[in-house]
Amino acid sequence: MTTATENAPQVASEKLIFEMGRPGRRGVMPPAQEVPDAGTGDLTAMGMLRKDVPGLPEASELDVIRHFTRLSQRNFSIDTNFYPLGSCTMKYNPKVNELVARLPGLAGLHPMAPEASVQGALQLIYDLEGYLRSATGMDRLSLQPAAGEHGEFTALLIIAAYYKKLGQRRTKVLVPDSAHGTNPSSAALAGFKVVSIKSGADGAVDLNELDKALGDDVACLMLTNPSTLGLFERDILEVAKRVHAAGALLYYDGANLNATLGLVRPGDMGFDLVHLNLHKTFSTPHGGGGPGAGPVGVKKHLVPYLPSPMVELRDGRYVLDDDRPESIGQVRSFWGNFLVLVRAYAFIRAHGAEGLKAIAQHAVLNANYLLSRLKGSYDVAFDRICMHEFVLTARGIKVTTGVRALDIAKRLLDYGIHAPTVYFPLIVEEAMMIEPTETESKETLDLFVDAMLEIAHDATERPDFLKAAPHTTPVSRLDEVGAARNLDLAWHPA
Repeated sequence: MTTATENAPQVASEKLIFEMGRPGRRGVMPPAQEVPDAGTGDLTAMGMLRKDVPGLPEASELDVIRHFTRLSQRNFSIDTNFYPLGSCTMKYNPKVNELVARLPGLAGLHPMAPEASVQGALQLIYDLEGYLRSATGMDRLSLQPAAGEHGEFTALLIIAAYYKKLGQRRTKVLVPDSAHGTNPSSAALAGFKVVSIKSGADGAVDLNELDKALGDDVACLMLTNPSTLGLFERDILEVAKRVHAAGALLYYDGANLNATLGLVRPGDMGFDLVHLNLHKTFSTPHGGGGPGAGPVGVKKHLVPYLPSPMVELRDGRYVLDDDRPESIGQVRSFWGNFLVLVRAYAFIRAHGAEGLKAIAQHAVLNANYLLSRLKGSYDVAFDRICMHEFVLTARGIKVTTGVRALDIAKRLLDYGIHAPTVYFPLIVEEAMMIEPTETESKETLDLFVDAMLEIAHDATERPDFLKAAPHTTPVSRLDEVGAARNLDLAWHPA
């Protein structure tokens, strides 16, 4: 069998920019100074002169350009590679979004400009909130939160403020054992005690376990639907009924809205609050810690507690309303990550209602296509129709060959494919969570399947080869634990 390794080009080593430099080389030649030399006396007196020459590399402009261009070509990016990264929804960000966000009238806005001079920007925020209300079934949204977990934290502060107003002491937050790791961390950060709810044999919330945990000290149940297992909670209406009967709120982690967009809304399922990941569902930039946006939506009874200010339309003009006495206050500087909101606005306007619905349909179709082709060679954690993602397990392969999910993930790098999410959700042993998103073509999906099938074959025929992967990347298998515990972030000359 011909392997990706045999066909892959060999990657030449790249020296550090420090090693490439030579004394006296320059990237720029500044013009002669046109003002009299004031001398260094004043700077010396102020203590502003360096005592040593900085150890910066000396290289020509051409060497610098080629060096960093070569480095950029080694990166995985959504523009160059397939990212089946489960739970992360690594979608392509259309370039038209970037063009709109770079329009001078938007990119050049000052955050403290008077309301009268930024009516268009305020209208964009106001209209975007309206689109997100329609998509979620919520009554109002704040677009301030800067990311998904920030949205979770904001929602939990709203929940705390709501029960404080009611005079109720509710100290617990229920979190399914298949939840995103940010759910329990956000709840703990907001001052709540986290209680884990076990999943049933079908991967859904176990209603009996839920009943045991519900009580007058529970503030909310944090739920992702579809779950991180890629499964729709079939009993969601019953879950909502039981949570509300206990006087608690139902919170929607919107990380997986990409699977249900235009098909079913959190508000119609009984959720009281929702956060959205604009970088996932609405295709704004993703990764590297930002930029991001995690809007929070609420039902009518929670609207007074949303962060201030809110954009309102009064007498034909848009205003920033700060007169909200029960608000939890401002959670982000100024009005949030505005240009990320611009990108989401452009994405929604480009697709329209029917286009957004088609996004979810194609995401689900792509995921089920991959599942149907791979489940004969890999074990499936829960063998049922999935939504936008699904979870395979390398448990059986590990038992018979010693090959782990990590080995499979590393080997995929040799094929130019980013690894899927591994070892999550935690309740699945040797988990591999795969999400193709709607943006990938059938040809790309087939290439991924071919790679996975070849890896499954190699796991039996030459397991040691897989355990040493990757073979064609700039560096081979790293000691990731050692690297994390012994950081060395500075270059030291020999």
